[in-house]
Amino acid sequence: MVWKAAIELSVRCYEATRAFPVSETYGMTSQIRRAAASVPANIAEGHGRDGTAQFVQFLRVAQGSLKELETHLILSNRVGLLDGLRSEALLAECDEIGRMMRSLIRSLQGKT
Repeated sequence: MVWKAAIELSVRCYEATRAFPVSETYGMTSQIRRAAASVPANIAEGHGRDGTAQFVQFLRVAQGSLKELETHLILSNRVGLLDGLRSEALLAECDEIGRMMRSLIRSLQGKT
């Protein structure tokens, strides 16, 4: 479920950055897309590992990527690249995914 939500967030981030100026192609556009894609990628990689401890470690990496994404979204809004409504919606998704990941980590740690 968290992986699916992270995929959807990534799609919405790609859509949001299509409206960014061409001058941001290798700047904020690239940073947002890379961080957004990193979240579900790390969840998937961790899930494919042998042990629970490794899965938890990859979930923590995904959390770091999520925080990086939040920072880029806030900055994009502050400098006028991303409108307030879209920024708020994307940040709300980030918040929900963060809660889901924290819950999953706690659940997995309880099994070790």
